[in-house]
Amino acid sequence: MREAVASKIEEIAQRVTESEGMELVEVEVKGGGNQRLVRVYIDKPDGVTHADCELVSQQVGTILDVEDVVPGGRYTLEVSSPGIERKLLKPTDYQRFQGKKAKVTLRDPIEGRRHWEGTLAGLEENTAVLEVAPGKTICFPLAQVQKANLKFEW
Repeated sequence: MREAVASKIEEIAQRVTESEGMELVEVEVKGGGNQRLVRVYIDKPDGVTHADCELVSQQVGTILDVEDVVPGGRYTLEVSSPGIERKLLKPTDYQRFQGKKAKVTLRDPIEGRRHWEGTLAGLEENTAVLEVAPGKTICFPLAQVQKANLKFEW
């Protein structure tokens, strides 16, 4: 049930963000009953503004209410940017952020390790390349990624 609701919300958010020239990064649905939380993460090349979040929130919220997508009709809707340490979820993220620092957790170890940090060095046929030291890279299939996000250096 929750997956069907999340899928429908994602479909609606995708339509809204595309029509406004933005990218839908992720949709999360948490909790249940009166405590349901719907989070929508959006992005665009020059960054997301408060006005962008407000626009998407109004449009998505209106559609969710009109189409009665969320069971019980009670939920909290949050719309925000993915942040500077955004998750890497799609294959295109690994290309788009090539040259940026990333932190990756793999399902199965490579060279005895599951946790890696380095610079994204590309993507070829669903295999990501991470430069973990000058001149040393590791390659891993995207299917092996448990969690990955950009790493901001202060």
